[in-house]
Amino acid sequence: MPLLDPKTWQSRPLSGPEYAVTEPATGDTLATVTLASAEDVGTAAETARAAQTEWARVPHFVRAGVLRKAGDLFAAHADELREWIVRESGSIAGKADFELHVAAQECYEAAALASRPAGQILPSEAPRLSYTRRVPVGVVGVISPFNAPLILSIRSVAPALALGNAVVLKPDPRTAVCGGLSLAAIFAEAGLPEGLLHVLPGGPDVGQALVADPRVPVISFTGSTAAGRAVGEAGGRHLKRVHLELGGNSAMVVLEDADIEAVISTAAWGSFFHQGQICMTTGRHLVHESLYEQYVEALAAKADSLAVGDPHREQVHLGPIIDDAQLAKVHGLVEASTSRGAKLAAGGSHERLFYRPTVLAGVDDQSPAYAQEVFGPVAPVRSFATADEAAALASAGEYGLSLGIVTRDTARGLDLAERIPTGIVHINDQTVNDEAVAPFGGIAASGTGARFGGEANLEAFTDVRWTTVRGDVAPYPF
Repeated sequence: MPLLDPKTWQSRPLSGPEYAVTEPATGDTLATVTLASAEDVGTAAETARAAQTEWARVPHFVRAGVLRKAGDLFAAHADELREWIVRESGSIAGKADFELHVAAQECYEAAALASRPAGQILPSEAPRLSYTRRVPVGVVGVISPFNAPLILSIRSVAPALALGNAVVLKPDPRTAVCGGLSLAAIFAEAGLPEGLLHVLPGGPDVGQALVADPRVPVISFTGSTAAGRAVGEAGGRHLKRVHLELGGNSAMVVLEDADIEAVISTAAWGSFFHQGQICMTTGRHLVHESLYEQYVEALAAKADSLAVGDPHREQVHLGPIIDDAQLAKVHGLVEASTSRGAKLAAGGSHERLFYRPTVLAGVDDQSPAYAQEVFGPVAPVRSFATADEAAALASAGEYGLSLGIVTRDTARGLDLAERIPTGIVHINDQTVNDEAVAPFGGIAASGTGARFGGEANLEAFTDVRWTTVRGDVAPYPF
């Protein structure tokens, strides 16, 4: 029996319009869902708040059991979920399998959170027991994007539930199924009690209502920096905690001692994986001048060799861009860069939503595809002469998400990394990496720091409460 049945996958009626779930590769309608309206947020938040009170009192091993079961179910339903991820988000099968693997691991890691030590015993000047304990925040609002829809939803949903919270999840409507309704179906089958997970696919108005609702004290947002600024500002007005994982324009620095043959596969993956629609995508290739010409030529040859097409029906390396608006943005940045003098070494063309992997040489600070986050399969390459120049170039710009450094001298790589402020750094690897056990997040315009993995999840989805206990009523002077 399939996990996802369009007749029953939205058990709670929503009041928004119907929305056609579209396959980017073909334009075909895969299914129809009902979107949420702003009014639905209040109903979901109230129901979630009522259900959360009992869930927080459930023994930790029961919550952990639900999370472990959910992790198992991602494997049990892998074939069905893989097809949805491939067709709905335009992923190749390998990327879909990675999402399923990470989703299961996020559930297993979250299960372990349920039994983490809850606090500390504190010294006190008074004759009393003094201690802290972590308590659930209540209802967590999760707003997730289209590009890695399963991962970017589950990494907030799973730990929030494990720690005793309820969740209201607003996935991007373009990936309402693999980023939202699939999670609801998995957790229902895993035994999560009713009312604890609400899936409200919808537009910005639904997100705004979620941030504004006083029954939702914590927001976990993943998306663009522009949208994140608006969410952060609104959260500040409503005095609630907002965790922001935003955009990036991450650099990969290739030092003069790098093995050029070995690095090209890494470089291509960093820029072209999932059509470059990843926040950690390698958006700037900074290459020592002694390797620059060879690097551009090799990366362009690699780009030209990659197959682009329908990932559901063909064996390809890249699938489609998510929609026409994103395609227009990507192509516009490429054209604006070549008009300013950048050289098109590979790609720069498309058929429908299938954009060729693109290499731009001769870029500088004024090249839009170098200076801005493209969110497409575009690799701008720039040379540098010294390590000081590399550090300055990699540090320039508003973002601070991920960094890759390639060198045979790992100590030198680590030393260079200390001079470039980012939330993530990988020596001898590209910028796109993710593990359920690792903290994840950026600085500056890339977000508000690490908020996933272990301690970061505890900080994100619990409050610290101070409690004291005396044997007798405390005496006072009056």
